[in-house]
Amino acid sequence: MKTIKGTYYNGRLKLDKPVKHKKPVRVTVTFEEEEPKKRLRLEDFSFKRSQKELEDYKGTLSDDVVAERREEL
Repeated sequence: MKTIKGTYYNGRLKLDKPVKHKKPVRVTVTFEEEEPKKRLRLEDFSFKRSQKELEDYKGTLSDDVVAERREEL
């Protein structure tokens, strides 16, 4: 079994990657529920609160972002 993501729009399904099969294959399409987008407000951010939460942090933000992106691959 193989899972491939794609997008359904206006009656068409477009897969993110091409698929090659020598004969017909059955598929199951699941429509994921869209979560409402949360609107960010300036009041949601606090520079002082961020400093306080990170005062004991020993790593670097850039190293953590790179590591997180590698995990997603």
